[in-house]
Amino acid sequence: MLDMTDRHCRSFLRLFSRNFRLYTEMKVAGSIIYGDRERFLGFDSTEHPLALQIGGCEPDQLAFCAKLAEQWGYDEVNLNVGCPSDRVQNAQFGACLMAKPGLVAKCVESMVNAVAIPVSVKTRIGIDDMDSYRNLSDFVGQVAGGGCETFIIHARKAWLKGLSPKENRTIPPLDHAVVYRLKTEYPELNIIINGGICNAGQIATHLRYTDGVMMGREVYRNPWILREIDQRFFGSQGGPVSQFDEFLLRGDLIRAFFPYIENQLTKGACLRHITRHILGLYHGQPGARIWRRHLSTYGPGKNAGLEVVQQALKLVEDSAQINPVFDPRRTGLAAYA
Repeated sequence: MLDMTDRHCRSFLRLFSRNFRLYTEMKVAGSIIYGDRERFLGFDSTEHPLALQIGGCEPDQLAFCAKLAEQWGYDEVNLNVGCPSDRVQNAQFGACLMAKPGLVAKCVESMVNAVAIPVSVKTRIGIDDMDSYRNLSDFVGQVAGGGCETFIIHARKAWLKGLSPKENRTIPPLDHAVVYRLKTEYPELNIIINGGICNAGQIATHLRYTDGVMMGREVYRNPWILREIDQRFFGSQGGPVSQFDEFLLRGDLIRAFFPYIENQLTKGACLRHITRHILGLYHGQPGARIWRRHLSTYGPGKNAGLEVVQQALKLVEDSAQINPVFDPRRTGLAAYA
């Protein structure tokens, strides 16, 4: 989720529920240590619970970054051992570390010894020709020996040569059963499954065999799914609503995001860096194209402000007034607008 789950994205997603743990995009250990700490570690207090995801392979550096994560108030620190990009491989971290379970165990041990917050590992089910279940089991066993109790497993292998990061998200086949088997072998560990999970029904199935589910791009594409999941598994959003009411709720949610947008703009943020994360709010709904087009056209403007989002919302809600699909009770939206 590089360049996707930044602080603006996470603050927006948090509006859908307080019950999910959010993860940052991967931050390189060297960038955290030698770069702008506010840029790489800063977040809004509303984002909790929040985990910092780090990429690196030097135990001392990772331990230092874990300490910083704890000091800055993160609830968890996560070591990424699943990213297959060439840039990450050239720096000798990410998915290529699956070939070095002993080194990953040392990295984890250094991080665990440095902090009181949980340390987790995100990985794949294999890389290249090292894709047997025994390879995966041995990797998890050694890393658990370093003190890791939570593993987030993307249920695809990664080809480090020949496939791009995008292709590695779709071409290697999913094998959720491998993750289920891992949980059976290591019942004492917290095993969280990731990869190709798109709806609440799939989540319910996976929770029969694992301890948790991580979702990524589907949520980014269609963030409203978080409300549906929250309602089903936590019961915190009330009962089912009509399509008409759901449409109104989307508007209420984006209005609740206005203060955050205004605050960030006063701090020098560019509107386009915020609006790119909210384009999927009306995914699958009439008016979705109007919403995306207006934000994409006017959001990048040099002096673009909150009024761009307000205008986009008005255009969507005005369009709904002439579309009876939004008003099964035939009462119209005039009183709400």
